[in-house]
Amino acid sequence: MSQHTPDVLKQFQPAQQCFIGIDSDGCVFDSMEIKQKECFAPQFIKHFGLQPVSRYAREVWEFVNLYSKSRGCNRFLALARSFDLLARRPEVLARNVQPIDYSPLKAWTQVESKLSSKTISKYLDEHPDAHPFMQRCKAWSLAVDAAVKDIVENVPPFPFFRESVEMAKERADILVISSTPCEALEREWAEHDIARYASVIAGSEMGSKKEHLEYAAKGKYGAGKILMIGDAPGDQQAAQHIGAAFYPIIPHHEEESWERFHNEALDKFFNGSFDGEYAAQLDREFDASLPENPSWKQVEPQIAGIQAN
Repeated sequence: MSQHTPDVLKQFQPAQQCFIGIDSDGCVFDSMEIKQKECFAPQFIKHFGLQPVSRYAREVWEFVNLYSKSRGCNRFLALARSFDLLARRPEVLARNVQPIDYSPLKAWTQVESKLSSKTISKYLDEHPDAHPFMQRCKAWSLAVDAAVKDIVENVPPFPFFRESVEMAKERADILVISSTPCEALEREWAEHDIARYASVIAGSEMGSKKEHLEYAAKGKYGAGKILMIGDAPGDQQAAQHIGAAFYPIIPHHEEESWERFHNEALDKFFNGSFDGEYAAQLDREFDASLPENPSWKQVEPQIAGIQAN
């Protein structure tokens, strides 16, 4: 059996009374900026012919993936969201750049939960008559993977992360819960000698974050014994999906967030005082840190294939 399938999570059995799921990019590692700005955005511009509006394409990509409530979402969902926002920018329409009809991509994301380079490749192998646009999406995703492997290295974990997992491992099973491909996760966690803390490293090939938590933790631990740590609303939603607690690593305040987790929140989780007003205050701080909509003006797109997500 492949080690990168949902079955690994379904068959996972607790060794401790508590469970802590931890996101990776932007949560453990300060890697979001370099990955999105140096790997994802340039390939977005290159593979979809956005050179005439590269300034706006880059701004849209960074908003979707770094500076809004869609931060940290799966790359293919981010791709669809970016096409939509780009089509709504007056500056783009003024340059007579036609909005991209991404409806084939949107249809695929609605039926496939394990969105990755591998699953889009498998889809195209099984559907040779698929829309040619999907081949461009596959090429983009593979180019992103290659760029990440080539560029992203020697990005250490945030301060207080190691100290936190050293404390946590004595009483909790620790799993990586991420939408990053497994190969990149395993390489990055091994590079910094922290893979040994995780019972399982779960990436995009193993399902969505909601599925990761549902398969690995739901029904296997007692009430109040499951915690998800993340830096994106998707992490919070995954925790809510199974009724787990959520601890936010707040963007641009990552060091302070990990220090607070180490000095305060971890003990509250273990002693049962995390839920209630403490968790509510964390949620309020997190919600205020990321906007829902961009600051620039938006207009209605010009073709039917472009629809709001």
